Amino acid sequence: MSLLVVFQIGIREVAAHKFRSVLSMLGIVLGVSSLIATMALTRGMEEGTRTFMQQLGGLELVTIAEKNPSSLKMDFANLSPGLTLRDAQVIRESASLISHVSPEIAINSLVSSFGQSGTRERRMIRGIYPDHFVIRMHQIGAGRFLSDLDVQRGARCVVLGNTVATQLWPEASIESLIGKTVLIGTSPFEVVGVLDFYQSEEQGRIRRSGKTSMRWKWDPFRIKNETVLIPFTTLFHEFRSGVVSDEKPNSNKRNDSTEPKKTNVTTESSKTNESIDSIELEALIVRVRDLEYFRPALDQLRKLLDITHRGVDDFDFETREDWFDRVESSVRAARLSGGLISAISLIVGGIGIMNIMLASISERVREIGIRMAVGARPRDIFLQIITEGMFISLIGAFLGIGASLGLIEILKLISPTENVPLLSWDGVLFSVVFALLAGLLSGIYPGLKAARLDPISALRYE
Repeated sequence: MSLLVVFQIGIREVAAHKFRSVLSMLGIVLGVSSLIATMALTRGMEEGTRTFMQQLGGLELVTIAEKNPSSLKMDFANLSPGLTLRDAQVIRESASLISHVSPEIAINSLVSSFGQSGTRERRMIRGIYPDHFVIRMHQIGAGRFLSDLDVQRGARCVVLGNTVATQLWPEASIESLIGKTVLIGTSPFEVVGVLDFYQSEEQGRIRRSGKTSMRWKWDPFRIKNETVLIPFTTLFHEFRSGVVSDEKPNSNKRNDSTEPKKTNVTTESSKTNESIDSIELEALIVRVRDLEYFRPALDQLRKLLDITHRGVDDFDFETREDWFDRVESSVRAARLSGGLISAISLIVGGIGIMNIMLASISERVREIGIRMAVGARPRDIFLQIITEGMFISLIGAFLGIGASLGLIEILKLISPTENVPLLSWDGVLFSVVFALLAGLLSGIYPGLKAARLDPISALRYE
């Protein structure tokens, strides 16, 4: 008997008992739909987490932080200059596995708009190099980023976070703010750029709906939206260096002139180069060139910093691996638990198919005997039963795919927007294969039982 004939007979038997076939495939439908929906939900969680982390700088971002030396190095702690600009220069020149380096210094100062009465708020002012924008994944909303020329000249220019710009000029568009003057303390700075407004999908949905009930929740983008960025050298000369002022960073004694104060960096460079190189940093952030070489990059950084810190281990690396690993573990646990529940549904569906097939064989004993009498071999009978089980599973899998699409749409309505379920075709394929496997296994025992029937006894069966 050819395989095509066996397949046609199997389909005909399934079609002849529609209600019984639907009941037998119900477990397969539920199992496939729940498995696909679970995989879509966990994939949405994974993609949402990856997108969120990428907006905050990605896994390539590494923060070099100060720490207390180990007990073995404690006696030599005074030999280390600490975390300084010299570290950033050495990393930039010698660390081939690092693509960008961002040394930062900062002060707290009042920020206000010049020439009008408006908001005066104390903000963290960061002195940076242009690599900061790449490392922190900033997007410009209007104007431009700070440039290397701004740093070299010690220019009085500033890039504002979107929230800061909106608070200083509530009625103006961000495009119209370029060229306006901001007072940092009493020193005027020209606005050359305004950053995009950063928010999660859920925050965007809440703002568009006009609701304010969730504003108390932690905002991961608050620092980016409230940032105030000026050139590194400008902050040093204006607020830190004794060349311009002997006051401390938080001092309010500044030149009251509204005209930009020209600092002759060239003539003073011989006096301040050494002090600039040795200035202690509030932060030193780097970006690894390739995640495949993440560990070698950290080893390279450690060797260079051991040299600049004279063998004192008063620094450490803060990475996002632990955070990402915890998220990945949670996603894997959710995927595994959901997959097990769905697998149980498929197993139950397979057991249902087996019961139906056994009942079908009891009703068709005489028919099987006639087929054997006219030349059907035991393997033909076995293959026919297996085909029926797999066909029922296949139809159930297709119905389950349709049901999963509706289930995913329901999950989209109740899931956080940034973790919206994403249909995975790998999950669809896996579910169909698993359903066919369940149909195959459920047909083995009934098939063997039918194939082992004695033709003579089967013909006499009433």
